[in-house]
Amino acid sequence: MLKTRLLIASAILAASPAFADTLFTNANGIQADAKGNLVRFDGMLVGDDGKVKAVLQKGRARPAADKVVDLGGRAVLPGLIDAHGHVMGLGYALIQLDLTGSASVNDLKQRLKDYAAANPGKGWIIGRGWNQELWPTKAFPTSADLDAVVADRPVWLTRVDGHAAVGNSAALAAAGVTPTTVAPAGGRIENGLFVDAALPLVTDKIPMPDNAIQDRAFAAAQQAMLRYGLVGAADMGTSLLDWNTFRRSGEAGNLNVRIFSYAAGLDNWRSIFGGRTTAWMYDDRLRLTGTKLYADGALGSRGAYLKAPYHDMPGTRGLSLISAADLLAQADEVARARGQLAVHAIGDAANAEVIGVFETLAKRYGKARRLRIEHLQIADPKDLPRLKPAGIIASMQPTHQTSDRTMAEARLGMNRLGGAYAWNTIRKMGVPLAFGSDFPVESPDPFPGLSAAISRQDPSGEPKGGWRPQERVSLGQAIHGFTTGAAYAGFAETRMGGLAPGKWADFIIVDRDPAASDPQTLAKTIVLETWIAGKRVFSEADQHAN
Repeated sequence: MLKTRLLIASAILAASPAFADTLFTNANGIQADAKGNLVRFDGMLVGDDGKVKAVLQKGRARPAADKVVDLGGRAVLPGLIDAHGHVMGLGYALIQLDLTGSASVNDLKQRLKDYAAANPGKGWIIGRGWNQELWPTKAFPTSADLDAVVADRPVWLTRVDGHAAVGNSAALAAAGVTPTTVAPAGGRIENGLFVDAALPLVTDKIPMPDNAIQDRAFAAAQQAMLRYGLVGAADMGTSLLDWNTFRRSGEAGNLNVRIFSYAAGLDNWRSIFGGRTTAWMYDDRLRLTGTKLYADGALGSRGAYLKAPYHDMPGTRGLSLISAADLLAQADEVARARGQLAVHAIGDAANAEVIGVFETLAKRYGKARRLRIEHLQIADPKDLPRLKPAGIIASMQPTHQTSDRTMAEARLGMNRLGGAYAWNTIRKMGVPLAFGSDFPVESPDPFPGLSAAISRQDPSGEPKGGWRPQERVSLGQAIHGFTTGAAYAGFAETRMGGLAPGKWADFIIVDRDPAASDPQTLAKTIVLETWIAGKRVFSEADQHAN
């Protein structure tokens, strides 16, 4: 009898499919191969585990499947990954005072006035996004500017790049900052403006948001990412508070995007998971990958550390935020624990310093650690050949070039731009490129980034012919940078970043064929649907319906 039952059970199992496969068909698919060549496909077979079983080219026989999804001939891309973003920073920017695109200090003041009126009370007003380079005077805002609008509650407004902020008198008083307060090394204070290492004098005194606010901010960030076709991002500067927010979302089953987390400095590296990396969690949606450190500030606030003085302010070379010896000591602690290093470096002096530290680490631990330089915006051309031998990844943001080009010319002068935003030069040297946006410094929308990468022009087509056009990359190379290149930069290329058997079926449907679009049209691409692990998690049609 037992033998008969086993035979019946075996027959039932043999007659039932092991997996409920889904065949996605009628796609106008495009992705990039390892060399940055464009590859077309028109279908995918996805298992019920959410992973790709086959990518189908036109003319290939359609495999049997339990379910068929007709994509209607629409353009399909692998889900895009932002190699450098600030997830909670994006979320807070979406729920706080938005100063992005403010046209003058008076525009900033009017936005502050309107926000204060709409949000009465005595709590702090926090905002972000101003950029004095867009203003007629190009002068930084001051405490007096803010006091003229709001004097009875603390106000703290951060520059678009996050490397400078201005507070009103109430904010400075609440933080205990007085006219005799001295800026720490690597920082600057002037007229209520705080730059780089001086920022914590105030930010450390701002009340921490509670769990409800954190969860609201993360939900807003995640929705924005999915809307723009981002299925994942490297979170560059995760605090313990941020990590716990991601974990709450994961435990609740609400974590859709994939987050490569880089702790914000050694304190957070030690506190998040005891100074070690984690395994992937929540079906490859969250992992502590390494640590983010800073070598210098930003170009806009003249905090980028340069080898020669600023062309438009000869009295300064910017701010070195850490000595080479201290950077090596901190980086070595992370490297010994097999954590990945990601170091912010914008100026040519900072980049040279970081390359030197990474050369030492490569000698100690080998070149397979995938050491990352974040931004690599202004480099001395003679330092670029040092990148590949040290096993360095160039994590760069194409829209920084289109936003910064006139400022870069002013800051450096026309004769020091040879290594500025040099994507193609770096690529041709065999250095892996990972592309991102640095959101919320720039928009999380990756399509203006793809457009900038292939044209060296902004969405309006300026400048004509492209800025230093020899540094353009091909569309395939740009897509690779936002997919496999970004995944490789986070040790995740076998799991995600491109569509291939064994990888997650993360893909997007867009309203136009990128390969048939000029750069300015490409920049305006709209994401119609975002799918993660073979399940639709965003639909533009649903947004309009709501």
